[in-house]
Amino acid sequence: MTDAAPLLFDRSLLAARLARARALGPASFLLDRVADEMGERLHAVLRDFNAVADIWTPGDALPAERFPGITRVAIDRSGDEALRLPPGSLDLAVSALALQFANDLPGVLAQIRRALKPDGLLLAALTGGDTLTELRQAFAAAEAEIEGGVSPRVAPTADLRDLGALLQRAGFALPVTDIDRVVVRYDHAFALMQDLRRMGATNVLVERRRTPLRRATLLRMAAIYAERFADPDGRIRATFEIVWLSGWSPHESQQQPLKPGSAKTSLEQAVRGNQPK
Repeated sequence: MTDAAPLLFDRSLLAARLARARALGPASFLLDRVADEMGERLHAVLRDFNAVADIWTPGDALPAERFPGITRVAIDRSGDEALRLPPGSLDLAVSALALQFANDLPGVLAQIRRALKPDGLLLAALTGGDTLTELRQAFAAAEAEIEGGVSPRVAPTADLRDLGALLQRAGFALPVTDIDRVVVRYDHAFALMQDLRRMGATNVLVERRRTPLRRATLLRMAAIYAERFADPDGRIRATFEIVWLSGWSPHESQQQPLKPGSAKTSLEQAVRGNQPK
């Protein structure tokens, strides 16, 4: 028996599509937003991070002038997810819109945790399960109507509670998760799909459909999208859900949870103390 993670994503195809996106002229508005937010979150930490690694972020979204001393870990075209970072070598690990394509996210998080120095920080943003929900619904309805079936388009995603548990499982202290939802408007579904190609964000599931979509299916998808998800001015909405993760490598200076039984006041006494007299 093997405990290897299932291969959900064709990561060599992902690397090729990201390279093609750069050649097309990337659509970087989402990455730019995440990079700005990441800078603000790190500024609030009030610490200097000297040894920094960027894990798989596409392109140059996290510029060196904003993150001095950054080491970029590019996506391996072979699909290998080994990060090859020396243990205890990093003050900070960041990743923007990349970890959602990890076949073994618990394993990647564990590698990052080992690479961090004590009291080192992981800050990452990845797309969540509601990303492009409108497009996925429109495609599913069109394929069911025109072709009599639905091809795999939706990758499994973890909810916030699961992601917090994954951080703890990987050995991170003080884990925090939260969500930022971004709604972008387009003239029509094909304009959205063009942006997705320029992001390198098209379907890279191993079990993806291998034959081209029929023209009738594409046209019906666009019509359904406009029927269900257009604003009064006719423009369509596209939702991007950004999930933020942060966690610290354990250190004795960090706040520690109380040991069981160490509380000096019982819950019953605390409740009684708050009762009106």
